[in-house]
Amino acid sequence: MNKYLRNGLIGAFWLLVWWGAAQAVGLPLLLPGPWDTLSALFQQMKHIAFWQSTGLTLIRVGAGYLMAVGIGVVMAVICHFVPLMDALFSPVRSVIKATPVSSFIILVLLWIQKGRVPAFISFLMVLPIVWTEVQAGLGAVDQQLLEMGKMYRLKWLQKARYIYLPSVLPHFAAACTTGLGFAWKSGIAAEVIALPLLSVGKNLYDAKIYLESANLFAWTFTVILLSMALEAVLKRLMARLKGGKAA
Repeated sequence: MNKYLRNGLIGAFWLLVWWGAAQAVGLPLLLPGPWDTLSALFQQMKHIAFWQSTGLTLIRVGAGYLMAVGIGVVMAVICHFVPLMDALFSPVRSVIKATPVSSFIILVLLWIQKGRVPAFISFLMVLPIVWTEVQAGLGAVDQQLLEMGKMYRLKWLQKARYIYLPSVLPHFAAACTTGLGFAWKSGIAAEVIALPLLSVGKNLYDAKIYLESANLFAWTFTVILLSMALEAVLKRLMARLKGGKAA
């Protein structure tokens, strides 16, 4: 069966389940159906505030995500090659991983402007993922290859390209894909609590406060679609990166 046809049939099945559940409940305030949700979404899309909110949310989450990827790689390299730094900073990584995201959001609200909170929270949630995975990739490098590189007197850049990179790249790709989901969800959660003026999170909060269930589902649907689209783009980029390095 064609992949697109299969995915379409699966989507239609779950839309039918959703419609049946909404019909069974019979209260749009509790569970709006697919048509009510799509209607509310199309109404929202007519307003420029919808596009401003989604655009600014993407910028906030994207900024935190990219910063976490860059700093996570740097920290992984430093901690791998300097054991003292690993011992010094590992507790920080453990604390970040163990602390609930809601606690971080509330604490950060005391220190920085609410518009910057989503980016900072996305950064915090992604940082230990990239850091841990890239460091694991560095630790998994074949020691025999390193000995061979030493024997052939390879330069640092040559070692990085031909020995370290092939080992690290799968870990890096997995960290980026996993981290994107965490960045997106934590960034939206931060917006719901911090309530920056133009944001997806604030619209979700307002829809809940005013009992606009169809709008609440419409904004949730927007979050899901954006998340799926970003993940698809990232996976394609990672596939190209791995293919290019393999070639």
